[in-house]
Amino acid sequence: MSNPRRDLLRWQFDMTWSLFEYHLERLAPEDFLWEPADLTWTVRPDAAGDWRPDWADTEPDPVPVPTIGWVSWHIGWWWSTAIDHARGRTPRERADVTWPGDGPAAIAWLRDLRTQWLAVLDELTDADLDAASTLPWQTPPDNTVGHMVAWLNAELMKNVAEIGQLRLIRAASPPAPVKPSGPEKP
Repeated sequence: MSNPRRDLLRWQFDMTWSLFEYHLERLAPEDFLWEPADLTWTVRPDAAGDWRPDWADTEPDPVPVPTIGWVSWHIGWWWSTAIDHARGRTPRERADVTWPGDGPAAIAWLRDLRTQWLAVLDELTDADLDAASTLPWQTPPDNTVGHMVAWLNAELMKNVAEIGQLRLIRAASPPAPVKPSGPEKP
């Protein structure tokens, strides 16, 4: 059954996702951990081998430039919590959402989250869209699930633009100089 409000949000999501696919199809594994500046946030394996994001509870000044790996983790984190909210589950904590460990696995993870999100979107009724939601604001529920869906679309669009820009800058940058691998010669 058609639902004009949901259908408009779904159209916006699908348009944003098609832009994301343009970049996902062109990302090379080495793009994910490329550091575009001296001050970056990335994802790193911890002692157990789980990939964790760089993080600060108070945003630093200046803000570090994220890697594509970090941005893809960030998408996975907020999308996982949005799906949890929409399904009535307790949302995962940030520390519980780890990066899959490499570019192709991250792409598969994001595509799986898309599939889960489409199932959520396709089930929404007007009553669902009007229901209170605290995500992402964590305040008294002055906003609705419809607001949450619109926020997710906007957040995805922003993150897609960030990944696209990082990919383009890396592709247009000269290769990093190769460091000699042995003792220096006098």
